[in-house]
Amino acid sequence: MHPDQRRLRRLQRLEQIRAIAKQAAAQDAAAAEGTLQQLRALADRTRAMAHDYRRRAGPSDGYALRLTGTFVAGLSGIATSTSSDARQAQLIADRKQHELAIAERARAAVQDRAAASERALTLRFTESALGARRAIGTELE
Repeated sequence: MHPDQRRLRRLQRLEQIRAIAKQAAAQDAAAAEGTLQQLRALADRTRAMAHDYRRRAGPSDGYALRLTGTFVAGLSGIATSTSSDARQAQLIADRKQHELAIAERARAAVQDRAAASERALTLRFTESALGARRAIGTELE
């Protein structure tokens, strides 16, 4: 096998590997985005619950007021914690999107190199095949 053909096959295999890496990065990014959306929804629901409990009609006695206040404070703490988790998930999702972009650029670069190598190889064999013919007649046709 010609060295250029081996190089082309190597580039094609590398392109397949980079495509698989890009697919894995896309799956990771999608999972991170899904987690982010779930955390945001949970934080919003928890915040809404705390707001609803704060607005309820007055409790019947001081003990009920204290229990409601404690419950609302707990819900607010959960909402704050979940919002913090959502911010962390946002950072992770952004990093995964960046990794996906890097994987796509790497795959595209290898694809371009493989296509250029294939064109050069095709051109080389086409020129040598045409140049191998014996000239018949004169050059003044």
